[in-house]
Amino acid sequence: MKKFLAILLTAMLCLGALGGFSALAEGTRTITMLTDTDMSMDGFNAVAALAEEKLGIHVEVEFRVGGAEGDNIVKTRLGSGTMADILAYNSGSLLNALNPAQYLAPLNDQPFAERLDDTYASSVTVDGKLYGVPITSTQAGAVVYNREVYEKYGLEVPKTWDEFIANCQKIKDEGGIAMIGGFGDSWTSQVLFLGDHYNVLAQEPDFTKNFEAGTAKYATTPAATRSFEKYEDLVEFYDPAYLADTYDNAVDKIAYGDGAHWIILTQVLSNIYSLEGKEVVDNLGVFGIPADEGETGLTVWMPTSMYANKDSENLDTVMEFFDFYTSKEALDAYVSAQLPDGPFCIKGYELPDTAYRPVAEDMQAYFDAGLTHVAMEFETAVKGANCMQICVEVGSGQVTGAEAAQMYDDDCKLQATQLGIEWPE
Repeated sequence: MKKFLAILLTAMLCLGALGGFSALAEGTRTITMLTDTDMSMDGFNAVAALAEEKLGIHVEVEFRVGGAEGDNIVKTRLGSGTMADILAYNSGSLLNALNPAQYLAPLNDQPFAERLDDTYASSVTVDGKLYGVPITSTQAGAVVYNREVYEKYGLEVPKTWDEFIANCQKIKDEGGIAMIGGFGDSWTSQVLFLGDHYNVLAQEPDFTKNFEAGTAKYATTPAATRSFEKYEDLVEFYDPAYLADTYDNAVDKIAYGDGAHWIILTQVLSNIYSLEGKEVVDNLGVFGIPADEGETGLTVWMPTSMYANKDSENLDTVMEFFDFYTSKEALDAYVSAQLPDGPFCIKGYELPDTAYRPVAEDMQAYFDAGLTHVAMEFETAVKGANCMQICVEVGSGQVTGAEAAQMYDDDCKLQATQLGIEWPE
C-alpha cells in the first residue's frame, strides 16, 4: 500500500510539472461560493473561468445537498457566521425565510442592479432591498408544441383558450393526438395549474397576497377556479396513455410529433437537446397558457440566485464578480457552454444564433413585451402538499375543476397552519 501511495504521489508531482495541475496565478483573488448539487454547472464554470482569466478572480465552489437538509445547512451556516462569500440559493419566497436583511448584502446601489429584469428583481427583493443576481436562465410553465404537426394541420399559435381548444379539436377530428400528458410522473400534472398563474393575476392582481392572507380562495375566485377548469376542457384530447406515460415517454412523443402539445416546464428543451440534438429542439415552439380573454402572458420560474454574505471580508471582490457575471461578455460565455431553457434576466441581452429557437423567438418575445410574471411559488410559501395528486384527479376527469379548487384550498389551509399563518374560515 505504501509503495502504491508513493507511486501515486510521484505521478501527481510529475503531472503538476507538466501542467496537469495549475496553481493560481500570482495576484489572483479567491472568493468562495456554497451551492447545491442539483444545479448544472457548465454555464457557471465557463463564466468563472473567464472571470479568473480577465479579472484575476477565482471562485472556489463548495457543494451541499439539496432539499430540507440543504436548507438546514444554509440556515446553520448563516446563523453561525460560517457562510461562504457567496450563497447560491432559491429566488422568491424561500429567500424571505433566510432573514436576508440580517445576513445578506443589499445590491440596490450597485451598477449592475439596473441591468436586472424587473420580474426577476421582484423575486429577490425583500422590504425594498435587492439581494440577488441570477446564476442561470429562466424557464417557463407553458405549452410546448410541435411545429411540424401545426404545419400538417394548418394551425396557427392560439391567442385565446377557445382558439387553443379549437386547434385541439381539429387535430382530434383528423385522427391526431392533440395533447401529451406524462402524468405517470405526477409532478408534470401541476404545470397547467401553476403555469396559468399569469392569467389569474391579469384579472385579480392582488390574488397572491389575498390568498396568503386567507381572504381569497381558489374556489371562490372565478379567475383562479378557471385554472382547474381548464383541465376539464382538455380531458378528451389527451393521448390514451397519458396517465401512465412517464416524463421520458412524453419527451419522446413531443420531440417526434406523436402529439401536438405538452404543457410542461421548458427545461424539456435541454432534455430533448441532450437526446436528439438542436435540430429537433428547433422544430418545437412555446406559447404561454392561453387566456380566456385579454393578452396571454408567460408564467416564469426564476433561476437560482447568488447572494453576497454581508459579513464577507471579500465583499468588494464579490461585487466585482457579480458585475462581470451580468455582462454581455459573461452571458455569451455561459451560452457557449450551456444553452438556456429560457431568456436571461438581464435587460437588453440578445441571445445568440446558437440558442434554442423556442427560447430566442418565442419566449423572448414575452419578455420583451413585458408579458411575464413569476410563478406563485416565488411569491408565497403556501402551496398544498397534495397539489400534484389533485391535478391528476381533475386532469383524469375524476373530479370537476370546481371540486379540485375546493380540495386545493383545503390542502393549502393545512400548509398555512404549519407555516404559522392563520386563515379565516
